[in-house]
Amino acid sequence: MTGTEVGAPPVRPARRSARRAPAAVRRMSAGDRLRLGARGLTVRKGRTALSALGVAIGITALVGVLGLSESSRADLQAQLDALGTNLLTVAPGQGLLGDDATLPDESVAMIARVPTVESAAAVRQVDATVRRNDRVPTSETSGIEVVAADLDLPATVAATVREGRWLDAATARYPAVVLGSTAARRLAVGPLDGGVDVWIDGRPWTVVGILDPVVLASELDEAAIVGTPVADALFDGDLPPSGVYVRVDPDQVAATRTVLGRTANPAAPEEVRVSRPSDALAAQDAATRSFTLLALGLGSVALLVGGVGIANVMVVSVLERRREIGVRRALGATRGSIGGQFLVESVLLSLLGGLAGALLGVALTWAFAAVQGWALIVPWRPVGAGLACSLVIGSLVGLYPAMRAARVPPTEALRTA
Repeated sequence: MTGTEVGAPPVRPARRSARRAPAAVRRMSAGDRLRLGARGLTVRKGRTALSALGVAIGITALVGVLGLSESSRADLQAQLDALGTNLLTVAPGQGLLGDDATLPDESVAMIARVPTVESAAAVRQVDATVRRNDRVPTSETSGIEVVAADLDLPATVAATVREGRWLDAATARYPAVVLGSTAARRLAVGPLDGGVDVWIDGRPWTVVGILDPVVLASELDEAAIVGTPVADALFDGDLPPSGVYVRVDPDQVAATRTVLGRTANPAAPEEVRVSRPSDALAAQDAATRSFTLLALGLGSVALLVGGVGIANVMVVSVLERRREIGVRRALGATRGSIGGQFLVESVLLSLLGGLAGALLGVALTWAFAAVQGWALIVPWRPVGAGLACSLVIGSLVGLYPAMRAARVPPTEALRTA
């Protein structure tokens, strides 16, 4: 009997026992996270701007201080390159009993005979007072001292005349005076057209010149400089050198410095002080660096406060966006995706403040350097350091909000939103 037997149950097709494999979860790419994080910053634009402002202030301080420090050092180095660092000063020190020592009259000639010395010029202290005119009380000297100088002093100390001219063989024998820049300002001596007189010890002296600021011999800025012959004739005839400026071979500065004391005063070399004005400028630069470190500390505090503000804003953002977090988790977003979204927002917010602070710091650096006449230098290293700091701050302060957002359960987020 063919076919299906009578009474036999019908044959049903076998059911497939294997279930369909779940679809693979597609992970977010880096570009998607960046776009999602950037969109999150646009939800509260005012709050985003205020949060970025804290970081911007800190970065502005860091970039501005470092940039101005670099500009200042570049300007100082340019001055030293122009003026030279081979200027030495020889001055009397103290005697064995603590009294003031003096340099011999022949010390200038002996120093000039040293083979490595290119030029030497002496100044002599004159006991006299300077007034603007005879109606000014004798007690008001404006802190200006009178010195008698050799004619080759400007070439030795790299001094330039701003107005008028320097002393020559003729004017050095008559009551003629050259004022330092600070002395001219204190005496209110302006243009020299028509002749200007100042009073030195009750006698009118004609001002023939005004110097520019002397960088390597700043003490000359506050001096009234007269010729040595007229000083010997009108004041004390025995004026020992109170200081000798010595320009030496740039390659022999250290070697010459060791012999100048014995050369200037062979009988008592320990009573002679030999200094290098450029060392004072280097010390000034070191002091500037100390203030720079202080300013950097203040900028770092401002940056830290800005970072704390970003962390606070991101925590509030997590609380406000619990419904968004719940919906995304319910649709299959992983904890890593949720945490990465808020971490990217924190980094972008910090970088936004860092970029604004870097641009503002560069602008302030250029503006201040232009006003001071310094070299205009683009502070690339401070800008890079500022952006790196903002990146690190954003990453650190964004970790806690990101982890908190990743731990939010989807069901609780949807129920409490």
